[in-house]
Amino acid sequence: MNLLKSPWLPFRTWEGAIVYRPPTAVADPEIVDLVLPRADFQGAAYQFLIGLLQTALPPQDHVDWLVRFIEPPSVNELGAAFAPFGAAFELDGDGPRFMQDLDPLDDVKDGTVSGLLIDAPGANGIKNNTDFFVKRGRAESMCEDCAALALFTIQINAPAGGAGIRVGLRGGGPLTTLVLPEAADASLWPRLWLNVVTSKALARSGQSWQAPRADDDSLFLWMAPTRVSDKKGTEVLPEGMHALHPYWSMPRRFRLLFEDTACRCDICGRETTRAVRRIRGKKQGPNYDGPWLHPLTPYRRDPKKPNEPPLSTKGQSGGLGYQHWSNLVLHDADTSGALPALVVQHYVSEKVVAVDEERRFGEEIDALFKHVRLWAFGYDMDNMKPRGWYSVEMPLVAVPPAHHERLREWVQRFTDLARQVAWMVRTQVKNAWFARPSDAKGDMSHIDLAFYDATRDAFFHALFVFQQTLAEADGTPCLPSKVAEQWYRTLKREGVALFEEQALSGALEAVDLQRATAARRQLQGFLSGRSKGSKVIRQFAETGGFDLIPEPAATEEGVS
Repeated sequence: MNLLKSPWLPFRTWEGAIVYRPPTAVADPEIVDLVLPRADFQGAAYQFLIGLLQTALPPQDHVDWLVRFIEPPSVNELGAAFAPFGAAFELDGDGPRFMQDLDPLDDVKDGTVSGLLIDAPGANGIKNNTDFFVKRGRAESMCEDCAALALFTIQINAPAGGAGIRVGLRGGGPLTTLVLPEAADASLWPRLWLNVVTSKALARSGQSWQAPRADDDSLFLWMAPTRVSDKKGTEVLPEGMHALHPYWSMPRRFRLLFEDTACRCDICGRETTRAVRRIRGKKQGPNYDGPWLHPLTPYRRDPKKPNEPPLSTKGQSGGLGYQHWSNLVLHDADTSGALPALVVQHYVSEKVVAVDEERRFGEEIDALFKHVRLWAFGYDMDNMKPRGWYSVEMPLVAVPPAHHERLREWVQRFTDLARQVAWMVRTQVKNAWFARPSDAKGDMSHIDLAFYDATRDAFFHALFVFQQTLAEADGTPCLPSKVAEQWYRTLKREGVALFEEQALSGALEAVDLQRATAARRQLQGFLSGRSKGSKVIRQFAETGGFDLIPEPAATEEGVS
């Protein structure tokens, strides 16, 4: 099975049909999206195709990129571009196998194919009978298609797995951020091509761009004997690898064992005449070290320690929301340390500018680049244990480069105020619930999540106003006072509503009305800027240019 030629990926057409076709189908305008049976497979398939386009069809400059965006290659043209790399994408056979060890690993014991799934219970979970939510035995057989994608998924997301079991190039459970067209029914080509960057953008310091080749083991590690990491000095460092290697990182040593027997795939449910039930795995695979930066992942550095390598942003235990938007989109290495994914930076700072300079292509193209979405997804890992999978889409606005810092400043003010209000609401709910709140244990993050969810639409409305204001600004733009006041009023209204919902959420006889009333009074004092601890409220109003006038009397009633 060759992953460039075989019809192994499920696609959805304009008519809603699901068809299995090779990767060249991404050039078919009738193909709208991928339709994988698992959320992590969906994210991995996007990364596979983006990496493939970046490898086989790298644009030389912005004009080259824009031409292909407007006029995608045909399916046949794309097949011709993929053809030279066919040898690196064989899933089975006696030679090199895609993302598998060149050694057949005959000296290790076989394991179940479920070992390729990040959320499958490990040996200790089965031994200790702790697989309560993710049950053993649910993926005993996979078709070739699902096995290939499971293999790719674990290689690019490889979490910690114990001594000698290597972590992925960007750390275990990395967050991935992609740029998507605003239109939900856009064809697959712009969904992928928006995340392809120029060859020059990929080359790191100390690297020179080399034309990719299928037999280059600095690009595809599986084309040569494994770089075993049983000794010091065997680390895989960025300066010794091809600039495209992050798309094809391979920290784990696996061999898929194929069986020519009919079975029903436990992942996609299709009947197949060839199956993968067993795999071989071995420790001491390639050990990634050094300042790696994956083009599809945001990072964070410590501004006080500029010589230390940046750390990839991971999935958040409390989920992803607008409070993370700034660090996922706006570069700020010197203050907050935020390093958005290269594809996001490239869109915000390069692609939009290039399109504005090429207005002769028409307003429709220009409008497309003013309204896109940010798709962030990834596992929330606790070492080797997945706690959840998160996937969220948010607007991605573009402003003139000269105003990037002003946009970051405004967004930071809004999100900082939201965090302060969320903290105060949670604190006062705790004060209402417990006689000794400082001694109370337990996770109360659901309160923060509910607050951010309630204020999400208001934040993105403000973000679009920021975009319009900065796009039209001639001189030094000022924070729109009306928007600032609306944001404050929204936070105040939703904060009080959430408090009242949570503080009185138990049985009436269990509610301490005196405690609840006192907690509400403290919350109102903070939100109105009247308490000693509400300096942040007063400063926001002063910066925003509005007065902290009291709310109408109806909203000031206490709990009774």
